[in-house]
This record gives sequence, structure tokens and C-alpha cells, in this order.
Amino acid sequence: MKRIGVLALQGAVREHIQMLENLGCEAVEVKQKQDLIRLDGLVLPGGESTTMRKLLDRFELLEPIRELAQRGLPMFGTCAGLILMANTLVNDESHLAVMDVTVARNSYGRQVESFEVKLDIPKIGKAIPAVFIRAPHMKTVGKDVEILAEHEGKIILARDGHLLGCSFHPELTSDTRILEYFVVSMV
Repeated sequence: MKRIGVLALQGAVREHIQMLENLGCEAVEVKQKQDLIRLDGLVLPGGESTTMRKLLDRFELLEPIRELAQRGLPMFGTCAGLILMANTLVNDESHLAVMDVTVARNSYGRQVESFEVKLDIPKIGKAIPAVFIRAPHMKTVGKDVEILAEHEGKIILARDGHLLGCSFHPELTSDTRILEYFVVSMV
């Protein structure tokens, strides 16, 4: 059984845990450094990235998570999690700086402009529901980063080796295919 951590400081924690358990994984809430021990992968959920960064600092998790990423631990960042992983942020300082992407925040507008679309993602499947809530997008990606999906000309799903970054919230749907791709193909 794969043991997958979910950063549990703020955001869509419960939804990721439930989806991971439905996929047959042992889901572990990560709230402190010792929760990072013996993980096969780590999910950085959607939420509010500025708040998450403050909590990462307060609970002294930023450096341990960065070190795990640098050592090759598979990580999946959704929305705010993508922002946390990006090497570069437009008009802001990076946080973990482990994924070779440049990310722009709130690319799809404010909270009231949230929407859901169906995406065809060749490596994952057709008609995958994607929920966009103040979603970021990847403006640029490094030469070794594989673009998995775009929407309206914006990069919204990409893989950088053992790191998967997603602009939208797959955990807010009942469709497990994107999280399953992470668990089966990367962990």
C-alpha cells in the first residue's frame, strides 16, 4: 500500500485524503516534520498560497519539504500547491522553488469567476472535469517539463520528472483519474 502525505495546514485536505483512500492508498495528514517520514509521495493541496506559506514557515516545514523534493520524492501540487512548487512566480518571490515552471497567480479571475470545464488529456483520459477557482497557470516551463494539458492557450497541467503541477482542483470532483495518474505513474 502506498503511503501518500497530504499537506494539512490549510485548503482541500479532506477531499484529497478521501480520494487517495478510494484509490487504495494510506493517506497521511502532514502537519509537522515527523509526518514526512516514510512517505511514498506528497500532495500539496489547493487553498490560499500566502496563508500556506506562512504556515509552512511557522511549522518549519518549508525546508524539509524542499529537501524531499530535491531528493526525488514524488509531489503533486494543485492550484496553491502548484504556486508553492514553482521555481518562479510572476510578481512575487518563490516558495519551495522545486518545479521548473514560472507561474502567474489568479489567471482566471476572482472567486466569483470560478468555473468547471471538461478536458481531454491524452496521457490521462477524455472529458476530465476541471474546477478552476482563482486558478494560476504556468506561463513558461523548463525544457525538460512535459506539458500535459492547456486551456485557452494557458498551461494548466505539467510534469517535471517526479513533480506534477495542476492549475485546477481535481479533488473537488468525483473523477479520480488525475490523482490516479500521480499515484500509479509517479509514486
